[in-house]
Amino acid sequence: MPADAAAVSPASAPPGPGPGPGPGRTVPVTGWGRTAPTAARLLRPRTYDETVAAVRACGARGGIARGLGRAYGDAAQNAGGAVLDMTGLDRVHAIDADGGTVLCDAGVSLHRLMEVLLPLGWFVPVTPGTRQVTVGGAIAADIHGKNHHVSGSFARHVLSFELLTANGEIRTVVPGTPLFDATAGGMGLTGVVLTATVRLLPVETSWMSVDTERARDLDDLLVRLTATDRYYRYSVAWIDLLARGASTGRAVLTRGEHAPLEALESRKSASTRVRGGRFRRGDALRRDALTSPLEFQPQRLPAAPAFVPEGLLGRTAVGLFNELWYRRAPRARTGELQRISTFFHPLDGVPHWNRIYGRSGFVQYQFVVGYGQEEALRRIVDRISARRCPSFLAVLKRFGEGDPGWLSFPMPGWTLALDIPASLPGLGAFLDTLDEEVAAAAGRVYLAKDARLRPELLAAMYPRLPEFRALRGELDPGGVFVSDLARRLSL
Repeated sequence: MPADAAAVSPASAPPGPGPGPGPGRTVPVTGWGRTAPTAARLLRPRTYDETVAAVRACGARGGIARGLGRAYGDAAQNAGGAVLDMTGLDRVHAIDADGGTVLCDAGVSLHRLMEVLLPLGWFVPVTPGTRQVTVGGAIAADIHGKNHHVSGSFARHVLSFELLTANGEIRTVVPGTPLFDATAGGMGLTGVVLTATVRLLPVETSWMSVDTERARDLDDLLVRLTATDRYYRYSVAWIDLLARGASTGRAVLTRGEHAPLEALESRKSASTRVRGGRFRRGDALRRDALTSPLEFQPQRLPAAPAFVPEGLLGRTAVGLFNELWYRRAPRARTGELQRISTFFHPLDGVPHWNRIYGRSGFVQYQFVVGYGQEEALRRIVDRISARRCPSFLAVLKRFGEGDPGWLSFPMPGWTLALDIPASLPGLGAFLDTLDEEVAAAAGRVYLAKDARLRPELLAAMYPRLPEFRALRGELDPGGVFVSDLARRLSL
């Protein structure tokens, strides 16, 4: 099956009434990276009863729940079996605007939550680099964001969820139980999340106050992050992985906080002094920021073309981009106001941005190594730089305390994520050697982004894997819930 078959994957299908659970139709399915496509029978339940019926109709090859298709690898694929598109369950049931909680269906996206919650002065507690993630997917992958060092992962803010298990039972699951810890980060293999109650974060505006600075190399970056991360809720660094020599690991460090109302007022006063009451053209703070400080209005750019030539993002082009990106960043700037969508989800403004890697797609490789393993991190960065991997999207973050999910990815340490074109010669063998380096440093790779890890390394990366397998065996002895990821890694 050609890789460009991903163009008709469920994630790219137009919204609208679906076929219901019924017999479903067979469609090609890929992850967001558009690699390793397989075919599965697509079921699209709209109610809890239809979801129960869909699980019973999965057949011998089983089924797996799928949200908006933003898992990069094969976690939401099931070759020859069923895929349950959960985006039809998309109701927000209740918002406690005083207490700061929301009860919603698992198919509700973080984007939708922001639309309804921000005007009320609340924000999602954790968001990754895209808001096109469902609540069910956020629990299954136990997603993390730029605030993990202070807030942990998504599941830490989940008060309870309802889980449809393999025998058709709907269980209410709360933190501190084995089923909660197996499901948080369990990649959808314990059942189908139907609803969730999530604790929210209070905010005064839909704007961010952002500080930016450059780091001259990797050591400089690690020092800056270690010394200042605790003063910021959000922190992330873009790294130029094509830089070599004394500049290896040079970076642009960005930290942010939710802007309070007084920050908008002070900017208005400053602008008034400068321009006699008028805002300057290009100023990030628009007049409507003051009249509607909690407005959520993401910007949208033209979509990426359906067909992009292979090699467009080669070393020369990416090297030029990285050079310009680094040099145009301020050496040090504080208090810049940015929209929430600009700070957290800049790529969401470009629909289908994953097409820019061409028909072969791309691999997003993300790993974490613990504190004290900085030499391992340096070796890996050196190897990526020496290999000349053309990655324009590479970010480094610090993780805080580990999360309770048995297969949750975050652990205290350094995490690096980078996009690499899948067409790069020898990429698989090269990443295998990085996996071995990560495992030797007692680190791990992120299963929500993986499509190629060798199974023999998994147990070293996830020490609670035996408990997960044992619980899954008791909960689902017939293997109703299964995915390409689960088969490949014997989860």
